[in-house]
Amino acid sequence: MRNAARIGLVIPTLNEERAIGHVLAEVPEWVDHIVVADNGSTDQTIEVAQSCGAVTVKAARRGYGAACLAGTAALPDCDVIVFVDGDYSDYPEQMDRLVDPITTEGVQLVIGSRRLGQSEQGSLTLPQRFGNWLACWLIWQFWSVRYSDLGPFRAIDARALRHINMKDQAFGWTVEMQLRAIQEGLAMREVPVDYRVRIGVSKISGTVRGTILAGHAIIGTIIKTAYRDWRNKTAE
Repeated sequence: MRNAARIGLVIPTLNEERAIGHVLAEVPEWVDHIVVADNGSTDQTIEVAQSCGAVTVKAARRGYGAACLAGTAALPDCDVIVFVDGDYSDYPEQMDRLVDPITTEGVQLVIGSRRLGQSEQGSLTLPQRFGNWLACWLIWQFWSVRYSDLGPFRAIDARALRHINMKDQAFGWTVEMQLRAIQEGLAMREVPVDYRVRIGVSKISGTVRGTILAGHAIIGTIIKTAYRDWRNKTAE
């Protein structure tokens, strides 16, 4: 419990048996509930997570967003929900940077920005850096809201998460959350977080196919959302 708030943590995983134990070992003691949401691992990810005391749940379908949705649904009642990747690229011990603005200042969504923090050499590929820049630039052009990153390490008020009603089950999950936050007028903030070279191969930037699919999903989500917003405004 952090500042009298109940904190839940969702960790989406896919073949992270070498990394998940390190992630769980660095989760702050004040986190009340931890769910490892597995996305179809064929290694010992689930067994390692369970041996570390985490609750595990299997996503019904493959996809990053599907895992996050399954993990969220499996959490007991919480006030704040945090998302962190299971590949040990994030620093779980920096979770207070994300949670405290929500529990003490009334912020509803906090994004951990790797661009504002320190990124280890090689942790972010050139396509990742460019894709993040392009997505954030498009958001600024369409909604006049500045983001510096679409980083996966983030925290959100649980009531706000229910309100924005997340749907994306693939790589568009992070940008959908940020766009829905804009549409619903959530109080948002970015904070610096550090980033390191992950353990294992990235499911997105580690393959050409993954990079293309992720880029298509993210940019496609932005364009489709902007079009719907424009159409709704012209219909008023």
